Amino acid sequence: MALGPLPSYPWDEIAPIRERAAQHPDGVIDLSIGSPVDETPKVLRDALAAAAEWHAYPTTVGTSDARDAVVEWFARRRGVSGLNKDEVLLAVGSKEFIAFAAFFLGLGEGDVIVQPSLAYPTYEMGARFAGAACVSEDDPAAWPENTKLVWLNSPGNPDGRVLGVDELRAAIARARELGAIVIGDECYAELGWGRWAEAVPSVLDPRVNGGSYEGILACSSLSKQSNVAGYRAAFVAGDGALVEQLVRARKHAGLIVPGPVQEVIAVALRDDAHVAEQRARYEARREVLVNALTAAGCVIDASEGGLYLWVTHGTSDRDTMRWLAGLGIVAGPGHFYGAAGGRHVRISLTASDAEIRRVAERLQGSGQDLTR
Repeated sequence: MALGPLPSYPWDEIAPIRERAAQHPDGVIDLSIGSPVDETPKVLRDALAAAAEWHAYPTTVGTSDARDAVVEWFARRRGVSGLNKDEVLLAVGSKEFIAFAAFFLGLGEGDVIVQPSLAYPTYEMGARFAGAACVSEDDPAAWPENTKLVWLNSPGNPDGRVLGVDELRAAIARARELGAIVIGDECYAELGWGRWAEAVPSVLDPRVNGGSYEGILACSSLSKQSNVAGYRAAFVAGDGALVEQLVRARKHAGLIVPGPVQEVIAVALRDDAHVAEQRARYEARREVLVNALTAAGCVIDASEGGLYLWVTHGTSDRDTMRWLAGLGIVAGPGHFYGAAGGRHVRISLTASDAEIRRVAERLQGSGQDLTR
């Protein structure tokens, strides 16, 4: 099956909203996209500089040291023991991995890929690249019989929903009944809030999978937790046979994390201090925004983890977008993430402390009329 026409990039749709927000006399504050704004930690910049001499091609799978660091990190931070470096590969950012995983795993026409009802759009694009169908469904009992791949996202983007052990266990059990692969997108796992502050469960957790990684992969990224989105540093772990298949395909495609970045991954995953510092920044910003939005009459749903608040005022996402744009604030439309998001907007925590305070000031006394 040939690749058909691809949709336009969805963020182009909100250009009129950006224009309206830009008319605010004190300027626009863009909370629509989760791109880090804080300084890259010195320990990582130093690691990158120290690894600058890298004249040979790096390996596709990743250095032994970096993969050891991934194994150590899963054991120390995620409650996952028993991994070994042969069950790990590095990726050029998690979006690239998500986009091509289904294709590289051999899915195609007649196969179904399941994604959450509120979903990061790249899951569906991955289905398109593979020629497979994509179904949005949160209930495992409703997954089609020809499901071959299930994407789980916890904490979720856009809604920040965290899947507990029981939910993950039920999803994996159903996928195994269907003979489907499960991939957990866990890029925000270090950013759990409230009851999830200590540990967000992983699909590799033995409580979830019964002690077997068969048919299961987890992917994660340093972009948010380590403030290195520009480094394109991510990793995948789980079923060794699936990892081997992915590595073989990626070798042919030339998808290789730059050597110096592989060195940074090893350093970053062994240094919890910089992650805790960045987490504290986001937690403080989150508190300011939660208080301001609630005082302005908004309702915040889910938002148990990650870098976003999932906000509604009982109107359509377009009405809420226009209201916020009148205050010079740009949010992300909920319908970008599926029909289930049509009443919400996604508000990012990735703005400076000063900008977050300005957002709170604008919301204070703004009133609750979302039609203006």
